[in-house]
Amino acid sequence: MVFSVACFHYWQVSWWTPEINAFGARVSLAPWLRTGYIWVDGMLLLSGFLLFLPHAIKRVEGQDDISFPGFYRRRFARVMPSYALNLLVVFLVSALPQGRYASAWHAIRDWLAHLTFTHPWFRFSNLATPLNGVLWTLGVEVQFYLIFPLVARAFWKKPLLVYCGALAVSLAFRAYALRQPDSAMLVNQLPAFMDVYLNGFLAAWAYAWLKKNMKDSGAMRLGMTLLMGLGFLFISRLILAQSAEAGFQALRAGQMVRRFPLSVLLSLVFVGASLGLHGIRRLLGNPLARFLSAISFQFYMWHQVVAAQMRSLGLPGSSSSQPHMAGERTWQIPFVFLALFISLAISTGITYRFERPIARKLSGRKR
Repeated sequence: MVFSVACFHYWQVSWWTPEINAFGARVSLAPWLRTGYIWVDGMLLLSGFLLFLPHAIKRVEGQDDISFPGFYRRRFARVMPSYALNLLVVFLVSALPQGRYASAWHAIRDWLAHLTFTHPWFRFSNLATPLNGVLWTLGVEVQFYLIFPLVARAFWKKPLLVYCGALAVSLAFRAYALRQPDSAMLVNQLPAFMDVYLNGFLAAWAYAWLKKNMKDSGAMRLGMTLLMGLGFLFISRLILAQSAEAGFQALRAGQMVRRFPLSVLLSLVFVGASLGLHGIRRLLGNPLARFLSAISFQFYMWHQVVAAQMRSLGLPGSSSSQPHMAGERTWQIPFVFLALFISLAISTGITYRFERPIARKLSGRKR
């Protein structure tokens, strides 16, 4: 999902729209590239799934209560050092040298909003920040971290009530946003994602229950794989419908309308893939996939920064001043692959030389 979002951002800059040959027919990847932003919803769903999974397993095993020792310390160690490093580098390398702040106060308020993770709330630090635009996601995520122990404990005790409450909050908030002439500042706020997070909780509970209670057989794994395939089939229909929307307001409206069904379908994919046939689990759980998963946090933060800097520096060189508009393939393809390579290299270095060592020290883990 992280790499799908990155493909969307690369497409925004390069306009490169590859096609694949499927059974003799040429199929454009344009619908998938143009809608890559919706996979952020999936990233937040996955966060809810993984956050609640240990507690779901305990619930299925018959434990009476849950606790959260060291939760905030671990989240701080995981997020804050890498987040602060990204902000500092972008500020010193891009925003400050390019004079993108009108005054010192504009820079200070942007920093204050980002350091308090309230930057999604303000237009200047969300839609118009000279810092890293993709970091609004971390703002929403950290806001959810703050309430996660409370929500998880309430869901543990009253799952149906809490789930329905979260769904009502999200549906009401999105309904309000849909009635506004400009929903840009509403589409990606925490209340608009509460049902997505709770669908993650529900999927974790379903996975834990099925893992414990269902007989592990070829038929069961085939059924789970078919469930995953069914989820992907309907997701593809959602993507095609979303790609047909025209105009920013229509795009945001389509995303909000499809957010709940997308999270339900992705939940089916999560459970189906996790309990599916061995080949599926090998495809998603091999060493390469684990490596990409390990660096995905850094890659998400850095990929757009790298692409934007390359574009501003004119790397790689092009024959026209607007090579994306000219469809200059000799620029588009090298640009995408060079941006991908540089982003992967930076993400790998920061993950293993900065993020993980600091996280171990701050969280008190030995490895």
